[in-house]
Amino acid sequence: MPSLHQQACDSKRRYLQAQIDALVGEGYDVPLTPAEQTIHGLSLSDLVEECTAGRVTPRSVLGAYGKKTLSAHRLTNCISDFMFEEAVGKAEAEESETGSTKTVLTGEFPLLGLPVSLKDTINIAGHDTTVGLARNVGHPVTTSAPMVRLLQNAGAILHVKTTVPAALIGIETESDVFGLTTNPYNTKHGVGASTGGGGALLACGGSLVEIATDIGGSARIPAHYCGVYGLKPSIGRFPMDGSVSSMPGLESVQIVSGTMARRLDDLEEFWKRVVGMKPWTYDFTCVPVPWRSEELELGERKLKWGVIWEDGICPPTPACKRALSLVVESLKLQGHQVVDFTPPSISELLVTGYQLVFADGGVQMRDSALPGEALNPPLKSTISLLALPRFFKNLLAWWNRSTDPFYATLLESMHPKTIVEERELCAKRDEMRGRWHERWSEEDLDFVLTVGHPLPALENGTGEKASLISSGYTFMFNILDYTAGVLPVTFVDKARDALPAGFMQSAEYSGMNAVAKGVYSVYDAEKMHGLPLGVQVVGRRMEEEKVIGGMKIVESALKDAGKVFLPRVLV
Repeated sequence: MPSLHQQACDSKRRYLQAQIDALVGEGYDVPLTPAEQTIHGLSLSDLVEECTAGRVTPRSVLGAYGKKTLSAHRLTNCISDFMFEEAVGKAEAEESETGSTKTVLTGEFPLLGLPVSLKDTINIAGHDTTVGLARNVGHPVTTSAPMVRLLQNAGAILHVKTTVPAALIGIETESDVFGLTTNPYNTKHGVGASTGGGGALLACGGSLVEIATDIGGSARIPAHYCGVYGLKPSIGRFPMDGSVSSMPGLESVQIVSGTMARRLDDLEEFWKRVVGMKPWTYDFTCVPVPWRSEELELGERKLKWGVIWEDGICPPTPACKRALSLVVESLKLQGHQVVDFTPPSISELLVTGYQLVFADGGVQMRDSALPGEALNPPLKSTISLLALPRFFKNLLAWWNRSTDPFYATLLESMHPKTIVEERELCAKRDEMRGRWHERWSEEDLDFVLTVGHPLPALENGTGEKASLISSGYTFMFNILDYTAGVLPVTFVDKARDALPAGFMQSAEYSGMNAVAKGVYSVYDAEKMHGLPLGVQVVGRRMEEEKVIGGMKIVESALKDAGKVFLPRVLV
């Protein structure tokens, strides 16, 4: 007899196949009509205006985006739940109340007809919130998250939920429940961290906005891998209640809700309209900070950008470094001041953050899986490391101290923490936040730039070699609670981005730590040719408006330098 885990997985896959068969029967598997292509090309503000004026209906919007969604899923396996009829029914109910004389300027339904996808961590009544785990299959929640209620009240079309890895932590989106989600630019490669399904869907045009979550890069690494835009806000700026975690109660490095979008203007407009709905009246986790348009009006003054070229653990691979260099060169051409930025020890900050996230020894995530259910290899390796006897880890640390001091430090520090030890780590985290604040202020920076990840999209099955630690470029800003966004810049080029001949036998490679060696062992510019590359723009706490403004300046500088990112039509 199949195990409970296998029964749940089989049940969910039958459910999804039945949904797909029904959508095929309703004609969602045919190409877009010319009218649907026009709708699909509308910006967020134009789409809402057309729906509000009655020239476009929510059902016709779903016709366009529904077809793209089904094609995206067939290509990448990115959908965990289809909710087409339910979503358009709610939007039509809002539309019927607008009246023909209403305009978008009334603000009554500021997102009317907008297709929004949800990461499968966000509660929507009547549907599972799986978190990629079999134990959550067949247990639909009864209450929607405040963010869902806000979006529905604003007239949005919440048409799908997107896939996540088992227990959420990972740099590949894979689970026994849903299988592997692949990259639309090359299905032999992945989509990144736990909002990977949303990244694939957006890249294929199946959604205009994705509601994500982020604890180590989940709204930014998929943006980097898939050629879309992602924004991680500071704690409290965006609704978070009703989003399920595999680590409930974790407060030392908090998970935040973030957003992803196909276009930067849409990302900005979505934030403006959601904050205009006063989300703090829906969600107790939100702080009552209105949208501050002046933060976007950076004017003609030239800005100061600090560049973190390396995190001290893993140097970016050539393709990712080239993307960052393109941004630096383009900003300089516009007259901006761009300087190398050396913050307080990043490795010390990251080791503190890893200890806080895994202070329970990985027990919550380990115990969230049913017997026989697989966690992704990088997470499983981390949990196994935590479970090793401390005397053995200390012995390994001593053995590796001279050749790999970073790995030795990890071995010594990664163990379950007492309450007192966790509090001491929180105090150290706050001390480092203070040191970063002082250094940033001393340098008088407007923004910081980094790569989106040291690698382009990983080849499927190589996540364990790259390891969770490779996400330091994004994770550091979760620990600091800084606002950070990723925008697409260019694509991998097999000629320009190849490693030097004999690199794997070079002194440079042999001198790398274990994490960096793992990253470089899976880097292959020829296999990765044509994959998107992003760059991260960082501001300080509660600077969401300013960071979006900074991303717009970067995009403008790239355009002026003739380096426009042009996404391919994927489905």
